[in-house]
Amino acid sequence: MVPRYSRPQMAEIWSPEARYRIWFEIEALAAEAMAAQGTIPEAAARTIREKGAARVANISAADVERIDEIERVTRHDVIAFLTWLGEGMGEDARFMHQGMTSSDVLDTTLAVQMTRAADLLIADVDAVLAALKARAIEHKHTPSIGRSHGIHAEPTTFGLKLAGHYAEFARNRARLVAARAEVATCAISGPVGTFASVDPAIETHVAKHMGLAVEPVSTQVIPRDRHAAFFAALAVVAGGVERLATEVRHLQRSEVREAEEFFHAGQKGSSAMPHKRNPVLSENLTGLARLVRGYAMPALENITLWHERDISHSSVERVIAPDATIALDFALMRLAGMMEKLTIYPERMTENLESLGGVVHSQKVLLALTQAGLSREGAYAAVQRAAMATWTKLGKADGRNFRDNLLADPEVAPVMDAAALDAAMDPMRDFRHVETIFARVFGAT
Repeated sequence: MVPRYSRPQMAEIWSPEARYRIWFEIEALAAEAMAAQGTIPEAAARTIREKGAARVANISAADVERIDEIERVTRHDVIAFLTWLGEGMGEDARFMHQGMTSSDVLDTTLAVQMTRAADLLIADVDAVLAALKARAIEHKHTPSIGRSHGIHAEPTTFGLKLAGHYAEFARNRARLVAARAEVATCAISGPVGTFASVDPAIETHVAKHMGLAVEPVSTQVIPRDRHAAFFAALAVVAGGVERLATEVRHLQRSEVREAEEFFHAGQKGSSAMPHKRNPVLSENLTGLARLVRGYAMPALENITLWHERDISHSSVERVIAPDATIALDFALMRLAGMMEKLTIYPERMTENLESLGGVVHSQKVLLALTQAGLSREGAYAAVQRAAMATWTKLGKADGRNFRDNLLADPEVAPVMDAAALDAAMDPMRDFRHVETIFARVFGAT
């Protein structure tokens, strides 16, 4: 991922230095477990731990280049690392990696990296949830128009709109927790996963100290359905990011202008038009979400490997694992900040709500007319006549609002007077159950 969209803590997880430190820890833990079993000398395990720890503690760019130099000869990344690690360790270096295969190190390391990345993403979602909860409660009773097909439908509140996004991100948090558990598995099972040359107790020891579960059947590699579930979860979270970003983009349109991204002092919206205030953050989030969703498909395709293993998945994961987690990490924190500072215009929401002359209350009138004695078909026809007359004359001098058109309708006048109609069109009727919905989403507030 390009530096522009990378936050240091997430990027560090995927750095070569961090990867090599995890590789060493796996090798050292395995050696210690083997020494406890008597498979290798205890002194060798101590040498591996002490000299190896000193070597990786301050691993530098020059060390990374040295490993790369060895790999250019060996054409094997794990062998290159073990060769570098063993330099200066003496004869005890021969006891590293006893009975293990490269996938034991690579797959267990990837599990550690993904769980660490998941921990950051879960914290990111918590920040989004906190911002959404605060703004939802702030605007719990702020009336706004709900839209379907982009067209005015019925009144809602801006707080309810945000509460819906909060509920989605609460589900997304649960998805990330489940995805983390899915990939938090260790495999130290040797070639083709049979434990022929390494005792299962070694795997148990490494898993315990790395905070992982034991992979039941590794087949030499950890099955990639786990990884597919992880990246699919990231894709769903990204979908939630884009849904909220798209809402902000729509609300910021000049014709709507019910909310907009915070515009900083000194910020410029256009190189040509000084008046512009563009939804650049939410547009950026839309693009990043597309990237993260795109990584789900190659992860799904990685599930199918040849027999006990091949490496067709490896090149894919070297790209998508850092890129997807780094991009989503950046997007979630940008979203949290955007929602914290979102500029909201309640007066404009009221103007838009009232801009169609009251037709948005059509369902309430329809129900009231059926209760007053009209058939549903007759009530629907009368309400639609009044609504269409209102639509046709909107903004014209001879136009009447929805209420007046209803009172002038020959089917409505005999069964409903002005007072009854006003009661039916009372916007507060739409918000009777806001507290119930909020209690479902947030609990007591």
